[in-house]
Amino acid sequence: MTEIQLANLVQMDSPKAVLEEAVATIACFSAAADLPVIRSAFDQTVSLYRGAWPDIKGCNTDYHDLKHVTDCFLAMVRLMHGAVENGLCITPRQVHQAAVAALLHDSGYLQNCDDTLGTGAKFTLSHVRRSMDFLQRYHRVFGLQSSEINACMAMIHCTDLSCTPAGIPFPDPASARLGKMLATADVLAQMADRTYLEKLLFLFYELDEACLNDYCDELDLLKRSRDFFIQISDRMKNQLDASDRFMIHHFRSRWHIDADLYRTAIDDQHAYLKRILKNGGGDPRNRLRRGNVVNKVRARYN
Repeated sequence: MTEIQLANLVQMDSPKAVLEEAVATIACFSAAADLPVIRSAFDQTVSLYRGAWPDIKGCNTDYHDLKHVTDCFLAMVRLMHGAVENGLCITPRQVHQAAVAALLHDSGYLQNCDDTLGTGAKFTLSHVRRSMDFLQRYHRVFGLQSSEINACMAMIHCTDLSCTPAGIPFPDPASARLGKMLATADVLAQMADRTYLEKLLFLFYELDEACLNDYCDELDLLKRSRDFFIQISDRMKNQLDASDRFMIHHFRSRWHIDADLYRTAIDDQHAYLKRILKNGGGDPRNRLRRGNVVNKVRARYN
């Protein structure tokens, strides 16, 4: 029997397909959720990232792009579904808050139209705070009440990898749980993406534009990403309350699959990365063939 893969369940490069799966999943665990308003928030995000908003440029970062946002949104919905299946209570308003926080968690990478210097990658160090500010400024567009702003901002704050969730001033325990779930969804969505390893090359140039000189070149980032897999697993377990444990309950209920397909995809990525980095294998970038990403990177930066 052919192994079921995460990327084969939903057409992840289609925002419409992602939205329909997310809505169907929400309907499974939150019958009272306001699905038309969630749909509207999603559509507003897509138009925002595609440059249809006045005074705000469309997304021009290749790693932190619209697909990552929609990937994170669906991962967050799946985690909430799994959590409810596991006995956690999430109210309809909390579902909406978490959905909007997922949609806007990287909005801080977007530039104003009068900003002609570089790309949004220059905001790497400040993008979380900028995302929080964006949510605060436009919360009504996304169907949020003023009383919900602080909770949503705290959830976005939790996605900051340099931040310890214990130090975030969550307004209530429910927001803290959802913030840790969003931080989990953020990394799961990135690292389970079937083109994650390829897109790491784009990430190098985003970090370079932000003057974060942590890596010498693309290959250095690839090599040191082996340890990043381990660091993220530790963060999810010890700082994010192992929120990824909810994912298997989603797949059992929604897809009748007794496995966490995110974990499977991430483990496969890690194993492949280690394999192509072995000595004697030549340039590992030549073995990153998905999505024609490597050729796009070479055409743009080399």
